[in-house]
Amino acid sequence: MNLPNKLTILRVLFIPFIMLFILIDGIPYGWLLGGICFGLASITDMLDGRIARSRNLVTDFGKLMDPVADKMLVMSTLICFVQQGICGAWVVAVILFREFLVTSVRMVAAEKGIVIPANIWGKVKTVTQMIAISGIFCGHAAYEFTFIPPVVGDVLIMVSTFMLYVAVIATILSGAVYVYDSRDLFKDA
Repeated sequence: MNLPNKLTILRVLFIPFIMLFILIDGIPYGWLLGGICFGLASITDMLDGRIARSRNLVTDFGKLMDPVADKMLVMSTLICFVQQGICGAWVVAVILFREFLVTSVRMVAAEKGIVIPANIWGKVKTVTQMIAISGIFCGHAAYEFTFIPPVVGDVLIMVSTFMLYVAVIATILSGAVYVYDSRDLFKDA
C-alpha cells in the first residue's frame, strides 16, 4: 500500500477518536484533543492527493476511498455536533443530500463510461466545511482553558457557525453545478 492510501486510511482511523472526544464528557481537554485529531485528519486529506499526483501514485483504491474518507470525517463530526446541540440536523441533511445526489450522478456517468472530474466548487465545499468545523473545535477548546476569556470562545463559535452556513451554501452550489454539468446524462430519461 502506498503512502497516499495509508494517509487516507489514517484519516478514517482518526474518526472514532474525534467522536470520543466530542461525545464523552469529562475527558480533560476533549475539545482540544478532538480538534487536533480533526486538524491532522484534514491535513491528510490535503497531503494524500498531492503526494499521489506528484509521485504518480494514483490508484483505484485512492480514487474511491479518498472522497469516502472525506465524507466520513465531515459527516461523523457534524452528527456529533448535532447530538451536542452545536448545529441543527438540517445542516447534516443538506450536506448528506448533496453527497448522495453527486454520488448518484457519478454512478450514472460511470455506467456510461464517463468520468466526472472534481471541480472547484467541490473543493470550495470541502475547504469551507473543514474550516467551519475546525473553528467550532477551537471555540469549544478555548472554554477548556481558564486563562482564555470566555468571550474568545464565544467569538470563535459565532464566526465558525457563520462559516458553517457558508459551507452549506457552498455545498448546495457545488451540488447544483455537478447536476447542471451532468444534465446530458439524463436527456433520454
